[in-house]
Amino acid sequence: MSFKMAKVGELKVGSYALINGVPSRIAQVTKSKPGKHGSAKFRCTAISLFDGSKQSFVDSTGATITIPLVDKRSGQVVSMTPSNVQLMDLENYDMMDVEIPKDEDVAGALEAGKEVEYWVIMDRIKIQRVKN
Repeated sequence: MSFKMAKVGELKVGSYALINGVPSRIAQVTKSKPGKHGSAKFRCTAISLFDGSKQSFVDSTGATITIPLVDKRSGQVVSMTPSNVQLMDLENYDMMDVEIPKDEDVAGALEAGKEVEYWVIMDRIKIQRVKN
């Protein structure tokens, strides 16, 4: 698995984090000041990178959190089935089966022979966009 650890207080809008076990992108951040007997709190809303569901997270700013490393790669669609796409990586020519994305714009543009950008996130693969 490819990830790193960071302080919760260092997260910003647009950064990635593992929230409730799901790789997510931070959409909204709120930090509160430290109180008399406690540390500052960090609250955020994040959107899952795979299914688009919202996640919420609250912790102290000094705690550590897992940051998934996103590996952006190029591939070519070799064949399609109703639920999966067979991709070939354009650097090392590895073949892999990937689920058709839920994004209708991307799913509608997929066809054999097209080049795509795909992301490898914690050993899971997501087709991000179809290249022209």
